[in-house]
Amino acid sequence: MKNVHFAVGSAYTAALAFIIVCIDQLLKSYMPIGSENGFTYIAFVAWAVYFFAGTSKAGIRAAIGYVVGITFSVGICLIAGLFPKECFFAVPIAVFIVVFIVLYLEKVPWIDYIPAMFVASGCFFGIINYVPDATFGTAATVEIIYGFIGLLFGWITVVGKGYLAKKLK
Repeated sequence: MKNVHFAVGSAYTAALAFIIVCIDQLLKSYMPIGSENGFTYIAFVAWAVYFFAGTSKAGIRAAIGYVVGITFSVGICLIAGLFPKECFFAVPIAVFIVVFIVLYLEKVPWIDYIPAMFVASGCFFGIINYVPDATFGTAATVEIIYGFIGLLFGWITVVGKGYLAKKLK
């Protein structure tokens, strides 16, 4: 019987992945950038972040972490921009300064989910560096939308699998 429960949970999660891909195919043409490829990867990464977070409260902290991570990524770009373009250490210095500050947020309740900040930052730099015509605003918009979709689907997965487990007992 355990194999049946596992199969049902797996099918449920696979159906949610199917839905995320469908949402991307419907949504991507409305995004200010990247409409040719979409951003499913951001939703999937955020979905995994929710699993790492593990609870609804931590999921909210992860959503806050996404916003903070994006904001601090813009800060890295702005600080690095203060140096001449040829300066090898411009980005490393900017990263050092911002990461030093970010790590202190571990002491601030509700703004303390550092992994979400780093994941959001990585996705932000992926967009800024590899999506044509991306700006801070368009990258942030796309990442917030897809990141929150992923976090929502993380919550739906956990709640739904819990419900299914109770029903299949």
